[in-house]
Parts: sequence; C-alpha cells; structure tokens
Amino acid sequence: MNQEVTEFIGAIKLPWQGELCARLREAVHGAIPGVQERIQYKKPHFLSNGKYAAVISTSKDAVSFTIFNASELSLPEGLFEGPPERKTIKIREGQAVDCEQLSSLVGQAAAAL
Repeated sequence: MNQEVTEFIGAIKLPWQGELCARLREAVHGAIPGVQERIQYKKPHFLSNGKYAAVISTSKDAVSFTIFNASELSLPEGLFEGPPERKTIKIREGQAVDCEQLSSLVGQAAAAL
C-alpha cells in the first residue's frame, strides 16, 4: 500500500469519510490482485496493468467512488452516474454501502484491463 494514500485517508477531517475511504481502499485491494495505488490530481487512484481501475474522492458532504472500464458492467439501477466507460457512486453520511458489491464490480471491470 502506498504511504501517500495512507496519509491522504488519515488526513480526512470527517471520521465517517475517512472510515469509508479505508473500506473502499480495502475493497479495491481485495478485488484486484497486485493493484497499484498513487495520489494523482490530489486523490487516490488505483491502477491495474498501468490503467485506471478506480478513484476515491471526497467533497464536503460525500465520498465518490469511480469505477473505470465500466461499459460492460451490470450496475444497480439509480446508484451510479456518468458515461458508460466510467461510473461514479456518491455516498453520503448514513447511506448503506455494499463494499462487497463494489469490490465485485471493480474486480469485473479491472479483469479486462
């Protein structure tokens, strides 16, 4: 795991966001063997075979999780937004999060990278 990503998550001011970002990071690592991570554009990016697989970002009231190479995925209705090739879910405080489902989706998408 990349120390910069660890520091990024550790510096998140809202505890629920930091906890969720750590869970999402674990989900990506569980889904993509050998995933590489780095801070780029001031947010954690996860790469598989040198290509973007996922990104985590925070805003004042949400955590966004973007899955790349998502064109072929069967996504739950109404949870994700964005163009076919990358889909983003915005998670707000108190919202239930199925990290296993997100892990499965990012793993499926990354398998084709």
